Amino acid sequence: MFQKRVNQMTKKINMTKYTYIPKLRFPNFKDQWAVKKMEELTERIGDGLHGTPIYSEDSDIFFINGNNLINGLISINENTKRVDNEVFILNDKKLNKNSILISINGTIGNVSRYNGEKVMLGKSVGYFKFYSNPDFYYHILNSNKIQNYFYSELTGSTIKNLSLKTLREAEICIPSEEEQTKIASFLTAVDDKLQALKKKKELLEQYKKGMMQQLFSQEIRFKKEDGTNYPDWEEKKLGNCLDYTQPTSYLVESTEYDNSYSIPVVTAGKTFILGYTNEEFGIYENGLPVIIFDDFTTASQFVDFPFKAKSSAMKILTAKESMNIKFVYEAMQMINFEIGGHGRHWISIYSELMIEVPCEEEQTKIANFLSAIDDKIAHCHSELDGLEQWKKGLLQQLFC
Repeated sequence: MFQKRVNQMTKKINMTKYTYIPKLRFPNFKDQWAVKKMEELTERIGDGLHGTPIYSEDSDIFFINGNNLINGLISINENTKRVDNEVFILNDKKLNKNSILISINGTIGNVSRYNGEKVMLGKSVGYFKFYSNPDFYYHILNSNKIQNYFYSELTGSTIKNLSLKTLREAEICIPSEEEQTKIASFLTAVDDKLQALKKKKELLEQYKKGMMQQLFSQEIRFKKEDGTNYPDWEEKKLGNCLDYTQPTSYLVESTEYDNSYSIPVVTAGKTFILGYTNEEFGIYENGLPVIIFDDFTTASQFVDFPFKAKSSAMKILTAKESMNIKFVYEAMQMINFEIGGHGRHWISIYSELMIEVPCEEEQTKIANFLSAIDDKIAHCHSELDGLEQWKKGLLQQLFC
């Protein structure tokens, strides 16, 4: 059913006949889209309080800013302050089911629906109160065209600001209300699928984290094939589990990366893959998999594919005899290490840290178990990334 709706939307329209017609449309819709300013489509466009309110820990009304607008929702966390009812009444924007929020100061362009939450807006939150069909405008506000327009109109040098004037005068193309509803329903179905995939990935990550805590605390133990126990774990220094290699021979020369190239350039930080190079020399490809370790931050990544490195402040770690590299990598993720100073850490400090290690056979069972979870997470991530890219292309063709 979902794919059928996708196929229906891919019917092409003759662009030479209509000035404001998207490349993709549902069947039976042929009318030209109208060009409107946002202020023509809304009861009001405004922002929140320009100042600091009186906070109250006993209140259930939260004071939000642009950072609270995440993935289409209003996200409340432990750092979100509260205001009392009298303060709220003085600053109430009368938000309703047709309201859409947008971050306009510092963090720019995050868009969220308003679903009746008890919130008071700060100055970094703008709002639209549409006459109708807020779901349709939610998707338009997330499209590249309107986001790029907003960024082109930013003011301020240090802290960027999106003005209410820009919000009011932004022009968009809109179809009939019937077509708006059809488009909004379809895109909401896509969003629901995206949210389901994100939730699945999050649950898998939480499951892995929980299993690691139980495995490395030895609360859960694997057994031999005959049902008997493996020997007790032993304490070992990381330096007795891993050898290291300097990355000098594997450093990339040019940082002009291109996704069409085949060799990934990696870092031990969260970014992991910085880009791709066409340099065919100095590729680390023998002795995989390895752990790459940032000597300054102590961040690490598990790498099981040929690569080049960006930074010389990195160690390439390989397993010593009777050690499973995946097991040691996961054990390293359980280390709570507080960085002191700005020096290099592997040789002088980190390699001296102790971890508990089982026999090689039990290491392998633990490593394979965690790798199986990683494969499910990676598959989920791939599905999620593919759907997000598909939606991005869809928005580009839907909204002129």
